[in-house]
Amino acid sequence: ASPMADEIVLLDFWLSPFAMRVRIALAEKGIEYESREENVLNSSDLLFEMNPVQKQIPVLIHKSKPICESLIIVEYIDEVWKNKSPFLPCDPHQRAQARFWADFVEKKVYSLGRKMLASTREAQEAAKKELISCFKLLEGELGEKPYFGGESFGLVDLALIPSYCWSLCFEECGMNLVGEFPKIFAWAERCMDRESVAKSAPDRHRVYAFLVELRKRLSADH
Repeated sequence: ASPMADEIVLLDFWLSPFAMRVRIALAEKGIEYESREENVLNSSDLLFEMNPVQKQIPVLIHKSKPICESLIIVEYIDEVWKNKSPFLPCDPHQRAQARFWADFVEKKVYSLGRKMLASTREAQEAAKKELISCFKLLEGELGEKPYFGGESFGLVDLALIPSYCWSLCFEECGMNLVGEFPKIFAWAERCMDRESVAKSAPDRHRVYAFLVELRKRLSADH
């Protein structure tokens, strides 16, 4: 390993869409790092030390200093390793737009997805309706562009693509991604063809199996 690799550690969890964003960002920039898999039910002392506020992954430790929150980490990576594959456009207005949509994905898509997968039938239906309208907005924003920022893969793509790994779970809840959002679906396939995404993404069937198991356990606990 190069001396650079020794300086970069990612506190990681294979299933986490937020950790996946960071893995993709590091892969896009060609950065070597050490991944340390955290046990989400029994976190390490290192995690508590590096992220005492939220005690959550992902945390990027660069030169012994922690950076927390996936989108903040992605922007940090973009600022530190400027020389390759920028995630944000140069134009201030376009940068603001990219941050707006990444924030929309962060606040809406993931929280609604979580609600839809984890709640009672009624709450599930409400979350599904809202999630469908979010995807409609995203479909409109994507339009005919290959990526959200245009020709190049960037911040919004990085923010959203991990949700595709949960698509089998969404389909089980009655969301037909291919039929309802053909542009988003084609975009997701395009992203998955990128080496950085393919090697950072957990297998969709493994994600689905894990969630089915988790649900069984949760319902057994009640």
